[in-house]
Amino acid sequence: MKKTSTRLADGRELVYYDLRDDVVRGAPDRRPLDPTVTTSEIRRDPLLGDSVAVASHRQGRTYHPPADECPLCPSRGERLSEIPDSSYDVVVFENRFPSLAGDSGRCEVVCFTSDHDASFADLTEEQARLVLDAWTDRTSELSHLPSVEQVFCFENRGAEIGVTLQHPHGQIYAYPFTTPRTARMLRSLADHKDATGGENLFDAVLERELAGERIVLEGEHWVAFVPYAAHWPYEVHLYPRRRVPDLLGLDEAARTEFPQVYLELLRRFDRIFGEGEPPTPYIAAWHQAPFGTPEGYGGVSRDDFALHLELFTIRRTSGKLKFLAGSESGMNVFINDVPPEHAAERLREVAS
Repeated sequence: MKKTSTRLADGRELVYYDLRDDVVRGAPDRRPLDPTVTTSEIRRDPLLGDSVAVASHRQGRTYHPPADECPLCPSRGERLSEIPDSSYDVVVFENRFPSLAGDSGRCEVVCFTSDHDASFADLTEEQARLVLDAWTDRTSELSHLPSVEQVFCFENRGAEIGVTLQHPHGQIYAYPFTTPRTARMLRSLADHKDATGGENLFDAVLERELAGERIVLEGEHWVAFVPYAAHWPYEVHLYPRRRVPDLLGLDEAARTEFPQVYLELLRRFDRIFGEGEPPTPYIAAWHQAPFGTPEGYGGVSRDDFALHLELFTIRRTSGKLKFLAGSESGMNVFINDVPPEHAAERLREVAS
């Protein structure tokens, strides 16, 4: 992997990640851009303890542009985009309309391929490995920013999810706090450790799933399963067999196998609802340990946390979506229409 860091016309950082070492990235950003102005602010809910990012400047962000005006395609001729070069393998840049900025963290966009009409599932194993390496490098780089406590790599796919740019891409949020979801995991981890005399909860969950009926697929270094209490109609958790706190902890063997397993999962997701169905909308979310020693969680450390990816769709059956209505949105109590065992069986049925 070759990494080349440069700057866009308004001062934002852009990084090329290339498969070949002989690629030269020197194309300038020819757009007449003014410096980026953001109004991001973090407010804490005193009742729930949650943090909310208020970012009014995002109202003006690009919204469903036509394919020939996509800002994530390469720049060619007089058609200028966020990527100055005429081609790329993987590229990462600071979001022009960030939810988090400055002392409130940082937001980045990850373009998986220059092919506008592709998806992550269309990537080769070599390309998918490059994305993994980019995620890992960005996690490392962002973790050293003084305002950053947790790094979250994710992909939203599909208009049903709310995606406004159809080019295959994901995002990275670098939060200045430990997110509420992770804080809940850390508390459960600490409670279980205390109740069992030291057993790791993530290890116990993985061991239980390996012995059960919800396994979707297994590799030598990765395991994918539908969790016992899945929130979403089709939800898969992907764990490395060797527990590590973040992407930086993966060894070469796990990195090599990851593209095989992950690409197969994504391709199965597109086959869940049968032939002729539109691509399955999904969210793919990496869960990594916060940086620094967690405080207030019963003495658990970063090494107690288990890196894992959660992949889920909001489509519950052909032509029907799972909406977060009263119980889910009002009380955070999910109601799942598809038994997890049935979801796992279906995901095994649609294997390549």
